[in-house]
Amino acid sequence: MKAFVFPGQGAQFTGMGKDLYEKSPLAKEYFEKANEILGFRITDLMFEGTAEDLRQTKVTQPAVFLHSVISAIALADEFNPDMVAGHSLGEFSALVAAKALTFEDGLKLVYARAMAMQKACEAEPSTMAAVLGLDDETVEEVCDSIKENIVVPANYNCPGQIVISGSIEGVDQACEKLKEKGAKRALKLPVGGAFHSPLMQPASEELKAAIDAAIVSEPICPVYQNVNAYPQTDPVAIKQNLIAQLTAPVRWTQTVKNMITDGAVEFVELGPGDVLKGLIKKVNSDVTVG
Repeated sequence: MKAFVFPGQGAQFTGMGKDLYEKSPLAKEYFEKANEILGFRITDLMFEGTAEDLRQTKVTQPAVFLHSVISAIALADEFNPDMVAGHSLGEFSALVAAKALTFEDGLKLVYARAMAMQKACEAEPSTMAAVLGLDDETVEEVCDSIKENIVVPANYNCPGQIVISGSIEGVDQACEKLKEKGAKRALKLPVGGAFHSPLMQPASEELKAAIDAAIVSEPICPVYQNVNAYPQTDPVAIKQNLIAQLTAPVRWTQTVKNMITDGAVEFVELGPGDVLKGLIKKVNSDVTVG
């Protein structure tokens, strides 16, 4: 069985999507439709913008989404998933590719999500850090032991690699404790906020109204969602999980394991970069990635 997966924020690069735009008339049509929906030429920023331009959450999220979704659209009949999943933002790409959301609604939701998250980041200084070389339980115990500041596991990326998220003080404290516990690295990331933590609650509440108003259809195949790593086809549950996603951890390790248990033998990553391919191989080196 074949699984298609879609990356999240951080996969962006200058020039992303330009080859698609130039080679595929259908892709060009969708990129131009996106410019119209957003009210600015995001293609200019994707194709020629600086790294700093692309780091702005309000640009990054729709840009990664567009590259991912239009890559799937351009594949036409070759896009034949038995299951799909996306990492964080990538879950919206997966839902559009699987026809649970229309292209237009997906893009509007992603932009609303980006703006709400940007606002939450500006309201309270916060950050994230990558932790390498420790098991999940140790990282969870250290985060739980810090009571006076907020810090939680945010991304379970693969065995031995977790991202933590929270207030600057909380993440600093956790990094020190994790190094004492034997972490190979506990390195703060160049991000503007504490994604997938309680500090995103204002963004979650703001996004809820937009998700509630969106039409979600039954997808063409199961969508494995971040909050619980389970396959989902029920539109009501899909909406609930999307709302919960902003403050809950991304359970990517368990998602990949569940997809393999359910029959996935080949994973195809669509979108900028190839981060997910590497993570999937670290979860299970026997599967094919492409």
